[in-house]
Amino acid sequence: MLVTIAVIVGLFFAMNIGASGAAASMGIAYGSGVVKRNAALVLCGIAVFFGAWLGGGEVVKTMGSGIVPQSTFTVAVALIVITSAALSLFLANLFGIPLSTSEVTVGSVVGAGIVYQSVFAGKLAWIVLFWLLTPVVAFFIAIAAAWLLEHRFIDKWVKSKKSVPVLSVLVIVMGVFEAFSAGMNNVANAVGPLVGAGIMDTDQGIFWGGLFVAAGALLLGQRVLETNGKKITKIKLEEGCVISGTGAGIVTAASLFGIPVPLTQITTSSIIGIGFVKQGRAVLKKDIVVQLLVVWVVSPVLSMVLSYTLIQLLIEQNMYPVIAMLGVLVSVFGVRFLMLRTTAQAIPVSSKD
Repeated sequence: MLVTIAVIVGLFFAMNIGASGAAASMGIAYGSGVVKRNAALVLCGIAVFFGAWLGGGEVVKTMGSGIVPQSTFTVAVALIVITSAALSLFLANLFGIPLSTSEVTVGSVVGAGIVYQSVFAGKLAWIVLFWLLTPVVAFFIAIAAAWLLEHRFIDKWVKSKKSVPVLSVLVIVMGVFEAFSAGMNNVANAVGPLVGAGIMDTDQGIFWGGLFVAAGALLLGQRVLETNGKKITKIKLEEGCVISGTGAGIVTAASLFGIPVPLTQITTSSIIGIGFVKQGRAVLKKDIVVQLLVVWVVSPVLSMVLSYTLIQLLIEQNMYPVIAMLGVLVSVFGVRFLMLRTTAQAIPVSSKD
């Protein structure tokens, strides 16, 4: 029964990953009118599946046996780890805090490792280092690319009609590349603990995980695609190529080393980098910086405490961690209040006649 429930929860989590993270990868191509919605979702689904199937194995191994020993994962522990990651995202949605699926899953695994004192500190340090460095690298790559686009010769070509067909094809290719990289990196969030517990082997995990991530993008990704493509901001084709290409390149490189990284934060940093070239330091608004810091800190900490607490309560039958759980929830409410207050201060109040 526990095995069945763990598989169902893991694959349901995979569908939600596809609906939220993977579907966003084709947002720029769809928002610019280069590709229709259904075609964008189909391309995304195909790319994310092949990304998971062909290149997701290393990150799955990291989630299943690289952060904690594989012996840590029983079926019950794997179920709690996946449930904690999913529950963290659910709570974050209630509080209006965007979290990274990679970070919440790593946090959940670490929570289990802390219970049994079995965390590989060296591997975890590498993962955290990548979390800190990849958005910074994306920021500076985007700045360099934006400066290059402003070169007189390139700027003249971009503004000519001849560039439109080339850029249109390129933005689709980069969107597909980004979806492929999302499949490589994110499928492990749903099936890594299942592989660690021996419920699936690595090949089965990346196949079924990739299939359900793709299904999530196809069946549930319409709203995210619409939001990212048309409701946030207008991005030029050449800028979209830079943003998608930068994110996809960094995430693919990290996946080859088996490192789970937050694609959303990398993409956001690329957008900020392009905005920095246009608007200077004004783009580095206080509310944006605070939100990024909140995501980096809250994502793994919340899921880690949830996982630790649930394992202590349900498996070890220890009641004391409930206090820690309540403390984290109070902290999350406090962070949400800080975000609302910062955003309110950033918006000027206008008077009516």
